Amino acid sequence: MKSKLPKVLHYLGGQSLVERVIDSCQMINPLRRMIIIGYQGDRVKEALQHKDNLEYVEQKEQLGTGHAIQQLIPYLQDFEGDLLVLNGDVPLLRKETIQQLLATHKTHQNAATLLTANLPNPKGYGRVFCDGHNLVTQIVEERDCNDAQRKNCRINGGIYCFNWSKLREILPNLKSNNDQQEYYLTDAVNFLDPVMALDVDDYLEISGINDRKQLATAHDILQVRIKEHWMREGVTLIDPDSITIDDTVKLGTDVIIEPQTHLRGDSVIGSGSRIGPGTLIENSQIGENVTVMYSVITDSEVGHQSKVGPYAHLRGEAKIGSACRIGNFVEVKKSAIGDKSNAAHLSYLGDATLGEKVNIGAGTITANYDGVKKHPTKIGNRSKTGANSVLVAPVTLGEDVTIAAGSVITKDVPNDALGIAREKQRNVEGWRMATKD
Repeated sequence: MKSKLPKVLHYLGGQSLVERVIDSCQMINPLRRMIIIGYQGDRVKEALQHKDNLEYVEQKEQLGTGHAIQQLIPYLQDFEGDLLVLNGDVPLLRKETIQQLLATHKTHQNAATLLTANLPNPKGYGRVFCDGHNLVTQIVEERDCNDAQRKNCRINGGIYCFNWSKLREILPNLKSNNDQQEYYLTDAVNFLDPVMALDVDDYLEISGINDRKQLATAHDILQVRIKEHWMREGVTLIDPDSITIDDTVKLGTDVIIEPQTHLRGDSVIGSGSRIGPGTLIENSQIGENVTVMYSVITDSEVGHQSKVGPYAHLRGEAKIGSACRIGNFVEVKKSAIGDKSNAAHLSYLGDATLGEKVNIGAGTITANYDGVKKHPTKIGNRSKTGANSVLVAPVTLGEDVTIAAGSVITKDVPNDALGIAREKQRNVEGWRMATKD
């Protein structure tokens, strides 16, 4: 990857590669989940600390896949079940495919079952040779293939299910007499019987990631899956090629996604909402029948029937109520805005709490930072600020308050009051700016 970041921690569609592999096992409910780590293993453990019930096995020297599985022997001395082996850099495997692999393994009582695919261009992959019943006779790594063997298009996807008891017996017998001088897990097939191959229907599932180009290709594959799914579920994507959607995103029916829109993380878009064009939404919850246009929303919530944008920015746990309008060039940070409240243009609301039916005039600023700490602003129901008002926090405006345009408010304003804080206008007659002749 030519990166300081371990390969399996590179992101694909909102999750790291290894997280995707771990999550692909959810439907089979394994008894134990063991992560074999080596280079920068501590970073992998740190990145996965939010995942429960993971066990880590260290491979101090990277001497091949067979050597990696050999490290499990002390941890699985008394285990008598089946061992599923997945690769941390093969992130597109469907959960249903894993279920099919396990079902095939158990039905035929195989010593080993491996996932295979017939590729139009198998260059770079080990080849799998089978008889007429899909029983494996030989697996040969490409670098060790002869010219005739390279013409075989069935490749090894590197995904295995083993009878652990049988595998454990032969693991110590693996040899490293090959081009790479590594211990190949594929060599175990020569000692096990029966071994069966299961061809995956969609060979793209076993696409591995070894460089940035392959990562980009995997992203394209994933996006096609995600967008096809949501269009079948009643979501309209206008110009799908310009849209990206993480597979962690949830969309309601009759949602319309406009061009150049990107939905990321744990975002939820309610039914009937129209998002975009030109919008980024990340880790946010959008209600039903909401309109968002040319805006950025991160870590925030927007209530039903509200309108956001164009060119609005909601961030830092902003919470917008129902039937609100957050308009042109308005930024809302860590603030709660009550139902039917409006900030139509050119305003900043930070660390503020607004009641219902509040109207924020153009150019209103909550001055929440004194250079050391952030301070709150509170605005009661039905209050309104005039254009170019500055509310210097901490400050509270009561209910039904009006702030005169151009005011700098530094003190609380009680209910049913007009707040004015500006110098009386003076006109100096006969005054003209000096000019250079």
